[in-house]
Amino acid sequence: MKAQRIGLLGGSFNPAHGGHRRISLFALEALGLDEVWWLVSPGNPLKPRAGMAPLAKRMHAAVRAARRAPIRVTAIEQAMGTRFTVDTLAALRRRYPRQQFVWLMGADNLAQFHLWRDWRRIARTMPIAIIARPGYDASAFASPAMAWLRRFRVPPTSLSRPGKWSSPALAILRFDPDSRSATDIRRADPEWAMRMSDQSVRDSITRQLIDVSGGR
Repeated sequence: MKAQRIGLLGGSFNPAHGGHRRISLFALEALGLDEVWWLVSPGNPLKPRAGMAPLAKRMHAAVRAARRAPIRVTAIEQAMGTRFTVDTLAALRRRYPRQQFVWLMGADNLAQFHLWRDWRRIARTMPIAIIARPGYDASAFASPAMAWLRRFRVPPTSLSRPGKWSSPALAILRFDPDSRSATDIRRADPEWAMRMSDQSVRDSITRQLIDVSGGR
């Protein structure tokens, strides 16, 4: 894999939708990225398992949402055996030492970032780009994590310049907010996963097949 600048967007993607695509493409342009990886989590420790579609179904939905875009859909956390973001990011840095990664995170996640395991170590592992999200900016910028991260704030243009990134570094990306959410989609269409293919889906990073019968 050639050296690239890669944005990492993690989440349950239950399901992936146009909002995920839109913020990924915006971050790609704003930060001068080569591509974005969607890290489809086998299970988010901060979210209940009830209502969580099987991993392969969520992968199928993500592949559909990412089509014809420089976005790779992967369940690499399952392959690496990591559960928490701090361990996933450290493992990715070890596995792909030539790549430069930036963690992409919505303002809703920044509001609760201080609850994540070893969140300061996450910030020291790679730069973080925060993407504005309707209704969350006030709580995000008043959060305990932001109180610590504020001193490391940099303009987004500093990450788009050539050269190696340093961390901690926090960039705030502002654009017309997208109000779409997976929660609203599930509420309006609770059977969405039933329409996803029952066939295995190939991980675009590990090249492994994710089988629907293999569970979540």
